[in-house]
Amino acid sequence: MNFDSNWPERCRRFARSWIAASIGTCFLCAATLLHAADDRVSAHPSMSDCGACHLAGQDVDQADAAKLSASQEMLCASCHERTLEIGHPSGFTPARQLPAEYPLDWKGNMTCSTCHAPHGRTSGLLRGTRRGREFCQACHDPAFFARMKDAGTSIVASGHLDIGTGTIDIDRHSLYCLGCHSGAFSGYAAVSVGRAGVLRHSGGIAPHPIGRSYGNASRNGSFRPQNQLAQRNIKLSDGRISCISCHQAYGREHGRLIATTDRSALCLSCHAR
Repeated sequence: MNFDSNWPERCRRFARSWIAASIGTCFLCAATLLHAADDRVSAHPSMSDCGACHLAGQDVDQADAAKLSASQEMLCASCHERTLEIGHPSGFTPARQLPAEYPLDWKGNMTCSTCHAPHGRTSGLLRGTRRGREFCQACHDPAFFARMKDAGTSIVASGHLDIGTGTIDIDRHSLYCLGCHSGAFSGYAAVSVGRAGVLRHSGGIAPHPIGRSYGNASRNGSFRPQNQLAQRNIKLSDGRISCISCHQAYGREHGRLIATTDRSALCLSCHAR
């Protein structure tokens, strides 16, 4: 049998070539994926025609960008309908002067774009670099939050009480509330939800179902018609009974009941006599 004395060296050269080719392929794949990822990160709103918001349509420029086809609240609500109902107030003139990085509109009103850059690419499209409590305290002084039972922690987590549906079969707004009020954090008004979907407050007061369809519940005639709830300030979460049906999510007194409990006024906002 003939022995090739160059065989070990040929093996080493082959191995070096294979490794170099593999590394090159990995870099190429990584670059391709990063490029694809960059393509996916497009400015908001990524799929809208300029004319959906701007009067100048596709010819809009910096000079006439503020000329919109409707108010910012109406335009944003066309996609984010729950945000205006539950989120931070908008469309009003603030009593204090805001930092320059949070602009008002031409009328001097605070709008959605005061906090959000409509065509931004950052998470949440938030302006500036402040986040969380620091973001809120750019405009609100510490005393504003100190008056709240939980020092404002449950609202600085997100400017809008909105969350994707999780694995628990309750409404999405109640899921957000439970993020702070489930008892996992000390100092909050703790609540618990049983398997039957009944929410129980600490102290045992006022247990009540959440996540149930109001339409289904009202079929037996013991509830007021759903079209009467708005005038009583009762809010549903996608047609379901929610924490926000009884509690005011946003305001100086976070979690305040939307009606008094005297003579069962709150209960009778939904339950017929």
